[in-house]
Amino acid sequence: MSGFTTFSYIFIALVIFTALLQLWLSHRQLWHVATHRAEVPSAFATDISLADHQKAADYTITKLQFSRLTLLVDVVWTLALTIGGVLSGVYQLTGKWFSSPIWHPVAAMVVVMLIQGVIGLPASLWKTFRIEAAFGFNRLTVKLFFLDLIKGAVVGTLIGVPFLAAALWLLKSMGAYWWVYVWAMWLSFNLLMLAVYPTFIAPLFNKFTPLEDEALKARIEGLLKRCGFASSGVFVMDGSKRSSHGNAYFTGFGSNKRIVFFDTLIERLTPEEIEAVLAHELGHFKHKHIVKRMVWMFGSALVALGIAGWAVEQPWLYTGLGVSQQDTALGLFLFFIVAPLVTLPLGPLSSYYSRKHEFEADAFAASQSDAKDLISGLVKLYRDNASTLTPDPLHSAFYDSHPPASLRIAALEANQKKA
Repeated sequence: MSGFTTFSYIFIALVIFTALLQLWLSHRQLWHVATHRAEVPSAFATDISLADHQKAADYTITKLQFSRLTLLVDVVWTLALTIGGVLSGVYQLTGKWFSSPIWHPVAAMVVVMLIQGVIGLPASLWKTFRIEAAFGFNRLTVKLFFLDLIKGAVVGTLIGVPFLAAALWLLKSMGAYWWVYVWAMWLSFNLLMLAVYPTFIAPLFNKFTPLEDEALKARIEGLLKRCGFASSGVFVMDGSKRSSHGNAYFTGFGSNKRIVFFDTLIERLTPEEIEAVLAHELGHFKHKHIVKRMVWMFGSALVALGIAGWAVEQPWLYTGLGVSQQDTALGLFLFFIVAPLVTLPLGPLSSYYSRKHEFEADAFAASQSDAKDLISGLVKLYRDNASTLTPDPLHSAFYDSHPPASLRIAALEANQKKA
Protein backbone atom coordinates (compact mmCIF):
# COMPACT_ATOMS: atom_id res chain seq x y z
CA MET A 1 0.00 0.00 0.00
CA SER A 2 2.30 2.71 -1.25
CA GLY A 3 1.54 6.21 -0.04
CA PHE A 4 -0.04 4.98 3.18
CA THR A 5 1.16 6.50 6.43
CA THR A 6 1.05 5.25 10.00
CA PHE A 7 -2.19 7.15 10.54
CA SER A 8 -3.66 5.46 7.43
CA TYR A 9 -3.23 2.08 9.08
CA ILE A 10 -4.56 3.38 12.39
CA PHE A 11 -7.63 4.73 10.60
CA ILE A 12 -8.22 1.44 8.75
CA ALA A 13 -7.86 -0.45 12.04
CA LEU A 14 -10.41 1.87 13.68
CA VAL A 15 -12.89 1.37 10.82
CA ILE A 16 -12.50 -2.41 11.00
CA PHE A 17 -12.68 -2.49 14.80
CA THR A 18 -15.88 -0.40 15.00
CA ALA A 19 -17.48 -2.46 12.21
CA LEU A 20 -16.59 -5.75 13.94
CA LEU A 21 -17.85 -4.41 17.27
CA GLN A 22 -21.18 -3.44 15.72
CA LEU A 23 -21.47 -6.77 13.89
CA TRP A 24 -20.71 -8.67 17.10
CA LEU A 25 -23.31 -6.69 19.05
CA SER A 26 -25.91 -7.23 16.34
CA HIS A 27 -25.08 -10.96 16.32
CA ARG A 28 -25.74 -11.08 20.06
CA GLN A 29 -29.05 -9.28 19.57
CA LEU A 30 -30.08 -11.59 16.72
CA TRP A 31 -29.29 -14.69 18.77
CA HIS A 32 -31.00 -13.40 21.91
CA VAL A 33 -34.21 -12.32 20.18
CA ALA A 34 -34.41 -15.51 18.11
CA THR A 35 -33.79 -17.70 21.17
CA HIS A 36 -36.69 -16.10 23.07
CA ARG A 37 -39.04 -15.92 20.09
CA ALA A 38 -41.07 -19.00 21.03
CA GLU A 39 -42.42 -17.72 24.34
CA VAL A 40 -43.86 -14.43 25.60
CA PRO A 41 -42.05 -13.24 28.76
CA SER A 42 -44.22 -14.05 31.79
CA ALA A 43 -44.60 -10.37 32.77
CA PHE A 44 -46.39 -9.69 29.46
CA ALA A 45 -48.16 -13.00 28.90
CA THR A 46 -51.64 -11.67 29.74
CA ASP A 47 -51.37 -8.55 27.54
CA ILE A 48 -49.34 -9.57 24.49
CA SER A 49 -50.19 -12.59 22.38
CA LEU A 50 -47.61 -15.04 21.09
CA ALA A 51 -48.35 -13.87 17.54
CA ASP A 52 -47.59 -10.24 18.47
CA HIS A 53 -44.44 -11.29 20.35
CA GLN A 54 -43.21 -13.27 17.35
CA LYS A 55 -44.02 -10.40 15.01
CA ALA A 56 -41.84 -8.12 17.16
CA ALA A 57 -39.04 -10.69 17.13
CA ASP A 58 -39.23 -11.11 13.34
CA TYR A 59 -39.36 -7.33 12.83
CA THR A 60 -36.30 -6.84 15.05
CA ILE A 61 -34.37 -9.63 13.32
CA THR A 62 -35.24 -8.37 9.83
CA LYS A 63 -34.12 -4.83 10.66
CA LEU A 64 -30.91 -6.10 12.22
CA GLN A 65 -30.03 -8.28 9.26
CA PHE A 66 -30.59 -5.35 6.93
CA SER A 67 -28.55 -3.02 9.14
CA ARG A 68 -25.60 -5.42 8.86
CA LEU A 69 -25.68 -5.01 5.08
CA THR A 70 -25.91 -1.21 5.28
CA LEU A 71 -23.03 -1.23 7.78
CA LEU A 72 -20.81 -2.94 5.20
CA VAL A 73 -21.84 -0.34 2.61
CA ASP A 74 -20.95 2.42 5.09
CA VAL A 75 -17.53 0.86 5.69
CA VAL A 76 -16.77 0.72 1.98
CA TRP A 77 -17.98 4.29 1.51
CA THR A 78 -15.90 5.60 4.43
CA LEU A 79 -12.73 3.97 3.09
CA ALA A 80 -13.45 5.08 -0.48
CA LEU A 81 -14.18 8.63 0.63
CA THR A 82 -10.89 8.95 2.52
CA ILE A 83 -7.96 6.74 1.61
CA GLY A 84 -9.71 5.77 -1.61
CA GLY A 85 -9.36 9.34 -2.85
CA VAL A 86 -13.02 10.26 -3.45
CA LEU A 87 -12.90 13.30 -1.17
CA SER A 88 -9.60 14.47 -2.65
CA GLY A 89 -11.01 14.07 -6.17
CA VAL A 90 -14.20 15.98 -5.31
CA TYR A 91 -12.12 18.76 -3.72
CA GLN A 92 -9.99 19.09 -6.84
CA LEU A 93 -13.08 19.08 -9.08
CA THR A 94 -14.95 21.74 -7.11
CA GLY A 95 -11.75 23.83 -7.09
CA LYS A 96 -12.32 24.29 -10.82
CA TRP A 97 -15.77 25.70 -10.13
CA PHE A 98 -14.98 27.97 -7.17
CA SER A 99 -11.81 29.82 -6.26
CA SER A 100 -13.25 31.30 -3.07
CA PRO A 101 -11.65 29.84 0.12
CA ILE A 102 -15.18 29.64 1.53
CA TRP A 103 -17.35 28.42 -1.32
CA HIS A 104 -14.80 25.92 -2.61
CA PRO A 105 -14.96 23.68 0.51
CA VAL A 106 -18.72 24.31 0.84
CA ALA A 107 -19.23 23.01 -2.69
CA ALA A 108 -17.00 20.01 -2.00
CA MET A 109 -18.98 19.07 1.11
CA VAL A 110 -22.31 19.52 -0.66
CA VAL A 111 -21.17 17.23 -3.50
CA VAL A 112 -19.96 14.60 -1.01
CA MET A 113 -23.27 14.71 0.87
CA LEU A 114 -25.15 14.44 -2.43
CA ILE A 115 -23.15 11.34 -3.36
CA GLN A 116 -23.73 9.90 0.09
CA GLY A 117 -27.46 10.55 -0.25
CA VAL A 118 -27.59 8.75 -3.59
CA ILE A 119 -25.70 5.78 -2.14
CA GLY A 120 -28.11 5.60 0.80
CA LEU A 121 -31.28 5.99 -1.28
CA PRO A 122 -31.74 2.29 -2.20
CA ALA A 123 -31.44 1.31 1.47
CA SER A 124 -34.02 3.91 2.47
CA LEU A 125 -36.42 2.71 -0.23
CA TRP A 126 -35.96 -0.92 0.77
CA LYS A 127 -36.46 -0.21 4.45
CA THR A 128 -39.62 1.81 3.80
CA PHE A 129 -41.35 -0.15 1.06
CA ARG A 130 -40.17 -3.66 1.87
CA ILE A 131 -39.40 -4.00 5.57
CA GLU A 132 -41.83 -1.47 7.06
CA ALA A 133 -44.51 -2.45 4.54
CA ALA A 134 -44.04 -6.19 5.17
CA PHE A 135 -44.83 -5.69 8.86
CA GLY A 136 -47.78 -3.38 8.23
CA PHE A 137 -46.18 -0.12 9.35
CA ASN A 138 -45.55 1.81 6.15
CA ARG A 139 -48.23 4.16 4.84
CA LEU A 140 -45.99 6.25 2.63
CA THR A 141 -46.66 6.34 -1.08
CA VAL A 142 -43.74 6.54 -3.49
CA LYS A 143 -44.87 10.05 -4.40
CA LEU A 144 -44.89 11.22 -0.79
CA PHE A 145 -41.52 9.54 -0.14
CA PHE A 146 -39.83 11.53 -2.90
CA LEU A 147 -41.75 14.69 -2.02
CA ASP A 148 -40.39 14.41 1.54
CA LEU A 149 -36.93 13.79 0.11
CA ILE A 150 -37.09 16.90 -2.07
CA LYS A 151 -38.49 19.07 0.72
CA GLY A 152 -35.81 17.85 3.10
CA ALA A 153 -33.09 18.56 0.55
CA VAL A 154 -34.40 22.08 -0.13
CA VAL A 155 -34.80 22.95 3.56
CA GLY A 156 -31.42 21.42 4.36
CA THR A 157 -29.76 23.41 1.59
CA LEU A 158 -31.41 26.71 2.50
CA ILE A 159 -30.45 26.33 6.15
CA GLY A 160 -27.29 24.23 5.98
CA VAL A 161 -25.32 25.93 3.23
CA PRO A 162 -25.39 29.46 4.76
CA PHE A 163 -24.57 27.97 8.18
CA LEU A 164 -21.67 25.99 6.72
CA ALA A 165 -20.37 29.02 4.85
CA ALA A 166 -20.54 31.14 8.01
CA ALA A 167 -18.73 28.44 10.03
CA LEU A 168 -15.96 28.22 7.44
CA TRP A 169 -15.62 32.01 7.36
CA LEU A 170 -15.11 31.98 11.13
CA LEU A 171 -12.64 29.12 10.77
CA LYS A 172 -10.55 31.10 8.32
CA SER A 173 -10.94 34.54 9.91
CA MET A 174 -10.74 34.11 13.68
CA GLY A 175 -7.24 32.75 14.13
CA ALA A 176 -6.22 29.87 16.38
CA TYR A 177 -9.39 30.04 18.48
CA TRP A 178 -11.79 29.87 15.57
CA TRP A 179 -13.41 26.82 17.17
CA VAL A 180 -14.76 28.93 20.06
CA TYR A 181 -16.56 31.23 17.61
CA VAL A 182 -17.86 28.30 15.57
CA TRP A 183 -19.15 26.68 18.75
CA ALA A 184 -20.91 29.90 19.82
CA MET A 185 -22.56 30.17 16.41
CA TRP A 186 -23.56 26.50 16.46
CA LEU A 187 -25.07 26.91 19.93
CA SER A 188 -27.04 29.98 18.84
CA PHE A 189 -28.18 28.18 15.69
CA ASN A 190 -29.49 25.21 17.68
CA LEU A 191 -31.42 27.42 20.09
CA LEU A 192 -32.89 29.33 17.14
CA MET A 193 -33.95 26.08 15.46
CA LEU A 194 -35.63 24.90 18.66
CA ALA A 195 -37.69 28.08 18.62
CA VAL A 196 -38.63 28.17 14.92
CA TYR A 197 -38.92 24.46 14.08
CA PRO A 198 -42.48 23.90 15.42
CA THR A 199 -43.95 26.90 13.61
CA PHE A 200 -42.05 27.12 10.34
CA ILE A 201 -40.37 23.81 9.50
CA ALA A 202 -42.43 20.94 10.95
CA PRO A 203 -45.65 22.10 9.16
CA LEU A 204 -43.85 21.67 5.83
CA PHE A 205 -43.97 17.91 6.39
CA ASN A 206 -46.97 17.27 8.63
CA LYS A 207 -50.31 18.76 9.50
CA PHE A 208 -50.76 19.87 13.12
CA THR A 209 -54.26 20.46 14.42
CA PRO A 210 -55.30 21.55 17.93
CA LEU A 211 -56.63 18.69 20.06
CA GLU A 212 -60.40 18.65 19.60
CA ASP A 213 -61.47 16.07 22.19
CA GLU A 214 -62.70 18.42 24.95
CA ALA A 215 -62.71 15.79 27.70
CA LEU A 216 -59.16 14.70 26.88
CA LYS A 217 -58.09 18.32 26.50
CA ALA A 218 -59.48 19.15 29.98
CA ARG A 219 -57.67 16.15 31.45
CA ILE A 220 -54.39 17.24 29.85
CA GLU A 221 -54.80 20.87 30.93
CA GLY A 222 -55.39 19.68 34.50
CA LEU A 223 -52.16 17.66 34.38
CA LEU A 224 -50.22 20.61 32.95
CA LYS A 225 -51.52 22.86 35.71
CA ARG A 226 -50.55 20.37 38.42
CA CYS A 227 -47.06 20.08 36.96
CA GLY A 228 -46.59 23.83 36.43
CA PHE A 229 -45.99 23.42 32.70
CA ALA A 230 -46.98 26.17 30.26
CA SER A 231 -47.26 25.34 26.57
CA SER A 232 -48.39 27.12 23.46
CA GLY A 233 -50.88 24.35 22.71
CA VAL A 234 -51.63 20.64 22.46
CA PHE A 235 -51.60 19.39 18.88
CA VAL A 236 -52.34 16.19 17.00
CA MET A 237 -49.97 15.33 14.13
CA ASP A 238 -51.06 13.31 11.11
CA GLY A 239 -48.32 10.72 11.57
CA SER A 240 -50.62 8.05 10.15
CA LYS A 241 -50.04 9.29 6.60
CA ARG A 242 -46.47 7.96 6.83
CA SER A 243 -46.47 5.19 9.43
CA SER A 244 -48.71 3.34 11.84
CA HIS A 245 -46.15 3.74 14.63
CA GLY A 246 -47.40 5.88 17.53
CA ASN A 247 -45.55 8.46 19.59
CA ALA A 248 -45.78 11.72 21.54
CA TYR A 249 -43.21 14.45 22.08
CA PHE A 250 -42.44 18.01 23.14
CA THR A 251 -41.08 20.46 20.64
CA GLY A 252 -40.09 24.09 20.76
CA PHE A 253 -38.32 26.24 23.29
CA GLY A 254 -39.33 28.76 25.95
CA SER A 255 -42.87 30.05 25.48
CA ASN A 256 -43.08 28.30 22.10
CA LYS A 257 -43.22 24.78 23.59
CA ARG A 258 -45.78 22.48 22.03
CA ILE A 259 -47.13 19.09 23.03
CA VAL A 260 -47.61 16.83 20.01
CA PHE A 261 -49.46 13.52 19.86
CA PHE A 262 -49.38 11.27 16.83
CA ASP A 263 -52.93 10.60 15.68
CA THR A 264 -52.11 6.88 15.82
CA LEU A 265 -51.38 7.19 19.55
CA ILE A 266 -54.65 9.06 20.19
CA GLU A 267 -56.55 6.28 18.41
CA ARG A 268 -55.01 3.41 20.41
CA LEU A 269 -54.69 4.64 23.99
CA THR A 270 -57.41 5.47 26.50
CA PRO A 271 -57.59 9.02 27.90
CA GLU A 272 -56.07 7.76 31.18
CA GLU A 273 -53.17 6.16 29.31
CA ILE A 274 -52.59 9.28 27.23
CA GLU A 275 -52.47 11.35 30.41
CA ALA A 276 -49.92 8.94 31.90
CA VAL A 277 -47.74 9.02 28.76
CA LEU A 278 -47.83 12.81 28.82
CA ALA A 279 -46.98 12.79 32.54
CA HIS A 280 -43.86 10.82 31.62
CA GLU A 281 -42.86 13.50 29.11
CA LEU A 282 -43.55 16.17 31.73
CA GLY A 283 -41.24 14.24 34.03
CA HIS A 284 -38.39 15.06 31.66
CA PHE A 285 -39.34 18.72 31.94
CA LYS A 286 -39.69 18.62 35.74
CA HIS A 287 -36.31 16.94 36.22
CA LYS A 288 -34.72 19.35 33.74
CA HIS A 289 -33.57 16.44 31.57
CA ILE A 290 -33.87 18.45 28.37
CA VAL A 291 -31.71 21.24 29.79
CA LYS A 292 -29.18 18.70 31.10
CA ARG A 293 -28.99 16.98 27.71
CA MET A 294 -28.51 20.31 25.98
CA VAL A 295 -25.72 21.26 28.39
CA TRP A 296 -24.10 17.87 27.79
CA MET A 297 -24.47 18.21 24.03
CA PHE A 298 -23.12 21.76 23.94
CA GLY A 299 -20.26 20.89 26.29
CA SER A 300 -19.31 17.84 24.24
CA ALA A 301 -19.41 19.93 21.06
CA LEU A 302 -17.07 22.50 22.60
CA VAL A 303 -14.58 19.78 23.56
CA ALA A 304 -14.86 18.17 20.12
CA LEU A 305 -14.29 21.47 18.32
CA GLY A 306 -11.34 22.24 20.62
CA ILE A 307 -9.73 18.93 19.63
CA ALA A 308 -10.62 19.66 15.99
CA GLY A 309 -8.86 23.02 16.27
CA TRP A 310 -5.66 21.12 17.05
CA ALA A 311 -6.21 18.22 14.64
CA VAL A 312 -6.77 20.33 11.50
CA GLU A 313 -3.27 21.77 11.90
CA GLN A 314 -1.66 18.32 11.78
CA PRO A 315 -0.32 17.25 8.36
CA TRP A 316 -0.80 13.55 9.19
CA LEU A 317 -4.59 14.02 9.28
CA TYR A 318 -4.57 14.89 5.58
CA THR A 319 -1.86 12.58 4.27
CA GLY A 320 -3.18 9.67 6.33
CA LEU A 321 -6.69 10.05 4.90
CA GLY A 322 -5.74 10.37 1.26
CA VAL A 323 -5.95 14.16 0.94
CA SER A 324 -2.98 16.06 -0.43
CA GLN A 325 -4.41 19.55 0.14
CA GLN A 326 -3.97 20.81 3.70
CA ASP A 327 -7.02 23.04 4.02
CA THR A 328 -8.44 23.60 7.52
CA ALA A 329 -12.02 23.45 6.22
CA LEU A 330 -11.30 20.08 4.65
CA GLY A 331 -9.52 19.02 7.84
CA LEU A 332 -12.65 19.76 9.87
CA PHE A 333 -14.64 17.46 7.58
CA LEU A 334 -12.00 14.73 7.97
CA PHE A 335 -12.00 15.13 11.74
CA PHE A 336 -15.73 14.48 11.96
CA ILE A 337 -15.28 11.33 9.88
CA VAL A 338 -12.73 10.00 12.37
CA ALA A 339 -14.44 11.16 15.59
CA PRO A 340 -17.36 8.64 15.61
CA LEU A 341 -14.88 5.77 15.25
CA VAL A 342 -13.17 6.84 18.46
CA THR A 343 -16.31 7.61 20.47
CA LEU A 344 -18.38 4.49 19.63
CA PRO A 345 -17.06 2.50 22.66
CA LEU A 346 -18.40 5.33 24.85
CA GLY A 347 -21.95 4.52 23.71
CA PRO A 348 -22.93 2.70 26.92
CA LEU A 349 -22.22 5.84 28.98
CA SER A 350 -24.60 7.91 26.89
CA SER A 351 -27.23 5.16 26.93
CA TYR A 352 -26.96 4.76 30.70
CA TYR A 353 -27.43 8.49 31.19
CA SER A 354 -30.51 8.47 28.95
CA ARG A 355 -32.05 5.39 30.58
CA LYS A 356 -31.55 6.94 34.01
CA HIS A 357 -33.64 9.89 32.82
CA GLU A 358 -36.35 7.54 31.54
CA PHE A 359 -36.63 5.83 34.93
CA GLU A 360 -36.89 9.22 36.63
CA ALA A 361 -39.58 10.39 34.20
CA ASP A 362 -41.54 7.16 34.76
CA ALA A 363 -41.36 7.67 38.53
CA PHE A 364 -42.63 11.22 38.12
CA ALA A 365 -45.49 9.99 35.91
CA ALA A 366 -46.42 7.45 38.58
CA SER A 367 -46.65 10.28 41.12
CA GLN A 368 -48.87 12.44 38.91
CA SER A 369 -51.08 9.74 37.38
CA ASP A 370 -51.86 6.09 37.97
CA ALA A 371 -48.81 3.88 37.34
CA LYS A 372 -51.05 1.12 35.99
CA ASP A 373 -52.25 3.46 33.23
CA LEU A 374 -48.66 4.16 32.15
CA ILE A 375 -47.91 0.42 32.29
CA SER A 376 -50.92 -0.47 30.13
CA GLY A 377 -50.15 2.40 27.72
CA LEU A 378 -46.52 1.34 27.36
CA VAL A 379 -47.49 -2.30 26.80
CA LYS A 380 -49.83 -1.22 24.01
CA LEU A 381 -47.04 0.85 22.44
CA TYR A 382 -44.59 -2.06 22.70
CA ARG A 383 -47.13 -4.31 21.02
CA ASP A 384 -48.32 -1.92 18.33
CA ASN A 385 -44.79 -0.73 17.45
CA ALA A 386 -43.47 -4.33 17.45
CA SER A 387 -40.76 -3.50 19.97
CA THR A 388 -38.89 -6.57 21.15
CA LEU A 389 -39.47 -7.56 24.76
CA THR A 390 -36.27 -9.63 24.89
CA PRO A 391 -33.28 -7.51 23.83
CA ASP A 392 -29.74 -8.67 24.44
CA PRO A 393 -28.53 -6.81 27.57
CA LEU A 394 -25.17 -5.80 26.09
CA HIS A 395 -26.66 -4.65 22.78
CA SER A 396 -29.25 -2.70 24.73
CA ALA A 397 -26.55 -1.10 26.88
CA PHE A 398 -24.80 0.20 23.76
CA TYR A 399 -27.75 1.40 21.71
CA ASP A 400 -30.99 1.74 23.66
CA SER A 401 -31.84 5.16 25.04
CA HIS A 402 -34.81 3.60 26.88
CA PRO A 403 -34.66 0.77 29.43
CA PRO A 404 -35.69 -2.71 28.27
CA ALA A 405 -39.43 -3.26 28.61
CA SER A 406 -39.14 -5.79 31.45
CA LEU A 407 -36.99 -3.49 33.62
CA ARG A 408 -39.15 -0.48 32.93
CA ILE A 409 -42.41 -2.22 33.77
CA ALA A 410 -40.88 -3.79 36.91
CA ALA A 411 -39.78 -0.32 38.14
CA LEU A 412 -43.27 1.08 37.51
CA GLU A 413 -44.90 -1.83 39.35
CA ALA A 414 -42.59 -1.14 42.30
CA ASN A 415 -43.69 2.52 42.24
CA GLN A 416 -47.31 1.38 42.11
CA LYS A 417 -46.84 -0.75 45.24
CA LYS A 418 -45.25 2.17 47.06
CA ALA A 419 -48.18 4.38 46.14
